[in-house]
Amino acid sequence: MIEMSNEEQCVGKEPRKVIARVVSQAGYCAIGHKVGDEIEFEHFGVKGDICINALFTMLPVVYAMMHNAHFPWSVDHCKELHACPDPKNPVVFELDRSQPMERKATG
Repeated sequence: MIEMSNEEQCVGKEPRKVIARVVSQAGYCAIGHKVGDEIEFEHFGVKGDICINALFTMLPVVYAMMHNAHFPWSVDHCKELHACPDPKNPVVFELDRSQPMERKATG
């Protein structure tokens, strides 16, 4: 069976919304992240609470995904995993760019 890539679905010309979803959490998280929490990234802001340390390390990846970066190591081009930098209390986020970004009217 040949696996089909979903690259066409999530890597294109238009910017993508990125949703960071907590998929695992161990130890004590100072901000209280728990499995299932979601943070939404769009051009016009961030919806949801996120630890500043996780945000700082995540932003380059979020921005790249938002603007259709191709990661050659990806099996699923819609999703990437990103770990919080706290090695004693790790939180792992799934970054999902499967949804198009909603355009807001200007002016």
